[in-house]
Amino acid sequence: MRLTVTSFLTLDGVQQAPGAPDEDRTGGFDLGGWVPPHFDDAIGSYLDGVFGEADAFLLGRHTYDIFAAWWPNVDDPEDGVGLALNRLPKHVATSRPDDLAPWNGTRPLNGDLAKAVTALKGQPGRELQVHGSGALVASLMREGLIDTYRLLVFPVVLGRGRRLFADGVPPAGLRLTDSRTSGSGVLMLTYDGAGAPEFGTIGA
Repeated sequence: MRLTVTSFLTLDGVQQAPGAPDEDRTGGFDLGGWVPPHFDDAIGSYLDGVFGEADAFLLGRHTYDIFAAWWPNVDDPEDGVGLALNRLPKHVATSRPDDLAPWNGTRPLNGDLAKAVTALKGQPGRELQVHGSGALVASLMREGLIDTYRLLVFPVVLGRGRRLFADGVPPAGLRLTDSRTSGSGVLMLTYDGAGAPEFGTIGA
């Protein structure tokens, strides 16, 4: 399976607490909930398509807890996100497997993260999808395990908060494979990994 990461970002790269003010106040962050004012049908349709490509999910503990509090209660047959999350395996990177909220198909990852994820990627299927899960994504970046990024960039600048591409991430080249724009001004960008970045001098 290909490992794909889908993340909501502000224009300045913040990914913290997109869905609600109290979603993640780590570090005193008080600007949560910046996605809902811009969420429209185009974004919903796009996400339905993304989740329709999944054969399994890989989630960080915080994101899993948020999802597990909501999605098991969604039984709308027209909701592609809920259908996928409730039907497919969910692998959770956590140091506290014993208190995972019950949810059909949930499996805590054991042992070395890189080895466990590499083994998951070796299984047959289309996509092993990561959604949100910032700390997990940072670990996956360092191990070079991410094949594709789907970045939904919202027309908001926050100036503070946890960023997806923070200082210290390994340099990487990316290749744009798809781009769309919603009526609310959200960019939906897909990038595949393209090896090491290239450098040069303008005009040389």
